[in-house]
Amino acid sequence: MKKFIPYGRQFVDEDDIQAAVEVLQSKLLTQGPKTAEFELALCKTTSAEFAVAVNSGTSALHIACLAAGVKKGDEVITSPITFVASANCIVYCGGTPIFTDIDPKTYNISAEEIERRINKSTKAVIPVHFAGQSCDMETIQQIVKSAEKKYGHKIYIIEDACHALGSKYKESDIGSCAYSDMAVMSFHPVKHITTGEGGVVFTNNPELNKKLTLFRSHGIISDPEEVFSKELAIAATNTYNPWYYEQQVLGYNYRLTNIQAALGLSQLKKLSIFCKRRREIVNQYYAAFKDIEFLQVPFEDPNCESNFHLYVLLFDFAVLGIDRARLIFLLREAGFATQVHYIPVHLQHYYRKNYKTNWGNCPNAEAYYKKCLSIPLFPSMCQEDIEMVIKAIVNKVGKRDS
Repeated sequence: MKKFIPYGRQFVDEDDIQAAVEVLQSKLLTQGPKTAEFELALCKTTSAEFAVAVNSGTSALHIACLAAGVKKGDEVITSPITFVASANCIVYCGGTPIFTDIDPKTYNISAEEIERRINKSTKAVIPVHFAGQSCDMETIQQIVKSAEKKYGHKIYIIEDACHALGSKYKESDIGSCAYSDMAVMSFHPVKHITTGEGGVVFTNNPELNKKLTLFRSHGIISDPEEVFSKELAIAATNTYNPWYYEQQVLGYNYRLTNIQAALGLSQLKKLSIFCKRRREIVNQYYAAFKDIEFLQVPFEDPNCESNFHLYVLLFDFAVLGIDRARLIFLLREAGFATQVHYIPVHLQHYYRKNYKTNWGNCPNAEAYYKKCLSIPLFPSMCQEDIEMVIKAIVNKVGKRDS
C-alpha cells in the first residue's frame, strides 16, 4: 500500500509501552500514585506550583471555569480561532462566550480587541495560544488589571495552552501562570505529548488548586479537617470514621487513570526531543515556502518561542485558481493529509442559533479561515516525508489552472 502521512500523530516508543504495561500489571489502575508523580513532573517542566491532571483538555477547561466561578450572567472573552471546547467550557458553567477577533499576523486573540470588549460583566478572559505561539500575555494582564480596578471585581485569566507545552513567552515557560490565574493543556494524541486523552490545569494559587482538585473528583473530600457534617464524620469515641467521605460541591469524574499518567511521565521525558525535531521540520518548511507568491508562512513573534504544534499556511485560493477542497483532495492523492484549524467557533451552528453570532462578528478570524490549511508536522516524520509534502505543495501551488 502507498504510504499516507497524517497531519499529526503521536510518537509512542517501547519505553512508553513498558511504562503503561507496568501499571497494567500493578494493583492500581486508577487513583494510584502515578497521577501525583505526573503532576509533579509537569510542575517541574513548566515552573508552576500546582498541577491538577484530568481526563481531557476539555475537562481541564471546564474545571478552570468552575474554579473561576463562571456562572449565568457572566461573560467570558475568548478567541474564535480555536477548537469548540474553548467556548463550550464557558457555556457548561452558564456563562456567555464573547468571541473576540484575532491579530492578523499571529492568529492569536487581539489584546486591543479584548480591551474593547471587556466590561462590568466580564468574569474571565481565555486567551488561546494558537499553534503553540503565545498570546501577548503581558498586555492582556495589564488590560485585565485595569478593568478590575475600573469595575471593582476579580477577572480571571485562564490560558488555553492546549497547543503550547514546551513553548515560552518572554523567557517564562507557558504553563507557569506568570501572567495568568490558571493555564490549561491537553494531552490528546496530536499534541506534543500524549496520555491517549488527558489534560491538566496549572495554577500558583493554593485556593484555586483546592477547588480544581475538588471539581475533578465528584466534589468529594475525605480530609477530617475539611468536613462540615461532623455528626457523620466523627464517631461517638471522638475519632474520625475511616469510611467517611463528603460531597461538598457538584463535581465530576474527570480523573486521569494511572495507566495514562504513566504514559504521560514517559512521554514528558522526550518533550525536548519532540520540540527540537518539530523545529527542524519547520525550518525546512520556511525555506521551501517563504518566497512563494500567494502563499503566506506563519509569523513568529520575537517575544515568543513556539513549540509549533501546527504549521499553518495561508493560500490565496482565488488568485491561485483552485479552491481549498480541491487542493486538499489533490494533496491527499499526493500522499498526505491536511486540516483546517479552525472553522471560527462563532460560525458554528450551535453558537449562531443560541448566541446570535454570525459572519462579520470577527472579520480577521473570518479572513484567516478562508485561507488557512495546516500541513503535516509531527516528530516521527522522516526526511522523505518532509520532501514529499514540500514537493507536492510547490507543484500544486505552481499550477494555477489545476
